Amino acid sequence: MLDDALKNRIDNEIASESVVLFMKGTPIFPQCGFSAAVVGVLSHLGVKFRGINVLEDDSIREGIKAYSDWPTIPQLYVKGEFVGGCDIIREMYESGELTEMFQTHGIDARPN
Repeated sequence: MLDDALKNRIDNEIASESVVLFMKGTPIFPQCGFSAAVVGVLSHLGVKFRGINVLEDDSIREGIKAYSDWPTIPQLYVKGEFVGGCDIIREMYESGELTEMFQTHGIDARPN
């Protein structure tokens, strides 16, 4: 269940930066392999992003799943839009679609 206060809080987190990653751990110290994989892709592309550690707050950890209607973490948001989780990000990276999406949104990204 996602109450208005939590929805507003998540809205504000997503709006705080162009690229936001809800993850387990931090960008410097990811605490799950899936989060580490997405951090690795973003870092490889040179994309600046904000990591939000869901392990620090159970309401965010569960709330983000309801917010996106996506059952797993990590979750990547670009310019306020939910992009996907680890598998989707990996597939988009491998196909070049992720770099293209960043560039389309005016976000600096090195080609892979």
